[in-house]
Amino acid sequence: MNGRPVLIVEDDEAIATGLAMNLRLEGFLPEVADDGEQGEARWLAGEWALVLLDIGLPKKNGLEVLREVRERGNVTPVIVLSAREGEYDKVAALRLGADDYVTKPFALAELIARVVAVLRRTDPKPSSGAGKSNVPVVRFSDVVVNPGTRTVHKGGELVKLTHLEFELLWFFWANPLQVYSREELLKRVWGVTHGGSKRTVDNFVAQLRQKLEDDAEAPRHFLTVRGSGYRFEP
Repeated sequence: MNGRPVLIVEDDEAIATGLAMNLRLEGFLPEVADDGEQGEARWLAGEWALVLLDIGLPKKNGLEVLREVRERGNVTPVIVLSAREGEYDKVAALRLGADDYVTKPFALAELIARVVAVLRRTDPKPSSGAGKSNVPVVRFSDVVVNPGTRTVHKGGELVKLTHLEFELLWFFWANPLQVYSREELLKRVWGVTHGGSKRTVDNFVAQLRQKLEDDAEAPRHFLTVRGSGYRFEP
């Protein structure tokens, strides 16, 4: 984890300074942007291990920044920060491709732990490097998945998936026809052994349906098993 650059997009100077100081003590290389426009520009111009993104930013709010960055195909891991506890913001952030969501006020130690956890599970080396590099291309319907390059095409068109969307897709492919509860998926894909929001799983499955199903409202592959969880049908 040491020496990895982290972008903090936060307009509260006290919070940004505290985050930067603690990340630096942990060996990270933090940089700060204090409004949405500056944050988006620096995000797209740099190579970041992770972005900490506040929602309530001046000039451009965090959700708008996240949406525009993801539309450009940038899949840098991101933790969204918000002073608002509303379910809408959390769901919107996760649907736009956030990897985690933290509500203010938060303990710095907890946030640093979340940063480390997100980086650990999004690091391509342990989860998707050698283990998938020799696996052949797989197909279902008109979807083609190349695990070596972590690319997905549907109908010949490239589909942009975030790291965790790809990990969930690959887990489903590797375990077809089996029913997994939301708790089990949080443990197996996200590495969350306790706590965690079941809505996170629902939102990520919904994203896979939107991107890979012909009809997200009547899915053929990513199926809900009422009262139990989800099942993948190749």
